[in-house]
Amino acid sequence: MNQDIVKRLGPLPSKSKLIIFGGGYSGQKIASVGRQLGVKVLCSRRTKGSAGADFIFNADNELSNEIFEGATHVLSCIPPLLSGEDPVLSKVKTKLLNSKTLKWVGYLSTTGVYGDKKGGWVNETTCPNPQQERSIRRFSCENEWLDTKLPIQILRLPGIYGPRRSVFESLLKGTTKMIDKPGQVFSRIHVDDIAGAVLFLINLYSQGKNPSVVNISDDLPTNNLEVINFAANLAKKSLPKTIPFEIAQKTMSPMALSFWQENRKVENKLLCKKLGYSLIYPNFKSGLKNCFSKLKMN
Repeated sequence: MNQDIVKRLGPLPSKSKLIIFGGGYSGQKIASVGRQLGVKVLCSRRTKGSAGADFIFNADNELSNEIFEGATHVLSCIPPLLSGEDPVLSKVKTKLLNSKTLKWVGYLSTTGVYGDKKGGWVNETTCPNPQQERSIRRFSCENEWLDTKLPIQILRLPGIYGPRRSVFESLLKGTTKMIDKPGQVFSRIHVDDIAGAVLFLINLYSQGKNPSVVNISDDLPTNNLEVINFAANLAKKSLPKTIPFEIAQKTMSPMALSFWQENRKVENKLLCKKLGYSLIYPNFKSGLKNCFSKLKMN
């Protein structure tokens, strides 16, 4: 149900048409809420028959001009290629630049572009210092989008969670690991608030409130142990023993290890205080209660 999101949002400009590149977890949620607001939404997937595929977008597929006809808003949720190239700009940049109806373009990026801050706070004025290869590629794509001079907003996201994609999945499978790294914190955002914030920012942009970079995160960066303990109490699940990070890291995959090598808190004052977005789930506790309620219904 999207009612909690919709009731926080005003109607989008009349005759809005939103094109979403990348119909994954976040893209599908944004598309669903957009449709409930009365917006015409077309969402891409890579292969035919995929859930929510309004059109196919991949390296082999050429897009028809009909898809872009009358498009007022475009959102890219697709990560860079390993080469560092942005797959959306490489195929549709000319179409976007030639559009006579385009009013807003959004690019979902990552707060990983800020790099390691030893647990300190970052905001939109913090100079990016990406250190992981994937974050370096993201920052390069951010600049590529900004260089187009399109009406672009870069939306930086921390860890994404929500129903079917939260700590409860590992708890129920019995695969949860209690890793203790003192001082380590992570920022998060519930998928409902990604959708809510994106559509909120689209509306603000039409009113002339258009910062080029916005962090979308909740109010409470915290350590993983606190999150897991809270979820376990909700689900009445016992937990394994805590493992010191120094031991756990020996069996971590390179990808998992990379997340633990950076430590920062993401500030959301621009989004929530200056621009006025009201978070549906301002912290992991309210967000996990939502995820748990969906588990019980299923």
